[in-house]
Amino acid sequence: MSGERVTEVPASAASLKRVPLSEQVRRALLDGLLNGRWRPGDRIIERHIAQELDVSHGPVREALRDLQAMQLVDMIPNKGVRVRELTPDYLPAVYPVRAALERLAGQLAVRRLAGDVSELEPHLELLHQAARDGDPDLQIHCAVEFHREIVRAAGNEVLLRNWESLAIELWTRLSLKWLRTELHENAEDHIAIVDAFRRQDPYVGRMLELHVLDYAHKPIGT
Repeated sequence: MSGERVTEVPASAASLKRVPLSEQVRRALLDGLLNGRWRPGDRIIERHIAQELDVSHGPVREALRDLQAMQLVDMIPNKGVRVRELTPDYLPAVYPVRAALERLAGQLAVRRLAGDVSELEPHLELLHQAARDGDPDLQIHCAVEFHREIVRAAGNEVLLRNWESLAIELWTRLSLKWLRTELHENAEDHIAIVDAFRRQDPYVGRMLELHVLDYAHKPIGT
């Protein structure tokens, strides 16, 4: 190939201009899992992904290894890559790690933001609009972007990379589905966080940690 690029992928992946190619591929694969392109037991064929995205096998292989580390797929010798059955049992493993990362992000971001919440407020407004409109897909996207903005504001690329590696949007979507969280309840939770950043609350990191852990401890709906 004359030059590697990701094509025909969702905007969320194609817009990642300055990240490694393997991460763009990983985001495209995650979008496929989110929108139901692959279901539990389905094979993800490395060769087909490389052809579809117009990249070499290396970035695809690395992206698939990332998905395996997230326990989203199984890589079976001589059988290829298959999507795992995703169950609520995994939430107690994911959320404490995310909570710890966001606690650190909050501690770092509150000093850097210095009370300026102008980058957080648009996400909060969109989150509330999605709740008013009864649009769970948009609400999930806005909630993830809200938390991503906080992690970005921490100014630590290692922290951001590790947070992204948890497939936050995928697990947020699944947790809201399994835990049956009310749209308005989820939106209201974020007001206090913005207020804490505005007043430069030194305990905002702990607030974020408890906010994330709260979802892991909700009873599973039937």
